[in-house]
Amino acid sequence: MIFRSMPRSLLRVLGALFLCVVLVGAAGCGSGGAHGVRSGTAAPSHSRAPAPGWAKGMATVRADALPQEARDVLALIDKGGPYPYRQDGSVFGNFEKVLPPHPRGYYHEFTVRTPGERDRGARRIVTGEGGEFFYTADHYESFKAVLR
Repeated sequence: MIFRSMPRSLLRVLGALFLCVVLVGAAGCGSGGAHGVRSGTAAPSHSRAPAPGWAKGMATVRADALPQEARDVLALIDKGGPYPYRQDGSVFGNFEKVLPPHPRGYYHEFTVRTPGERDRGARRIVTGEGGEFFYTADHYESFKAVLR
């Protein structure tokens, strides 16, 4: 039989691979699943974790998976400032209608610095009066609900 001539280490690897395929199937092997994340690493930032009611149907991102500059802005918001840009804390009009509809003044925006940019860049944190936090990296074209 062909298996008798194979080294034991190769048989073990093939056996483990077969077992992984059978037990896990199309979801992938290991805790990372189909995303290719190895065990012990963080889940991808685009994963859909259980979302609060205000974020239903939206992509989500864990606060700790945001860029460091965005985490710094969240800390400033929690402290109440001071903010580095005069526009920070100004009303966000939601003219793009990407966020859930609310009366004008409900949302406020804060600049997330983009390294290498000379101006404010495209990244923002938008907050809602109900405790919502949203992140955009593309100047309001899309948002992710920030899970804190």
